[in-house]
Amino acid sequence: MNVCITCGNALLPKDGSVEFPCPICGETIARCWRCRSIGRKYTCKKCGFEGP
Repeated sequence: MNVCITCGNALLPKDGSVEFPCPICGETIARCWRCRSIGRKYTCKKCGFEGP
């Protein structure tokens, strides 16, 4: 089970969570619906890319 890159909460199927590749290095980034909805920033652990 994946966890949110920002808050560390477990991602549940069909709760609005997403997983997508980092636009720089392709590492999988996983975000929960809460962090997505408030626009909390995240940082890719592999290359340091920062996103909203």
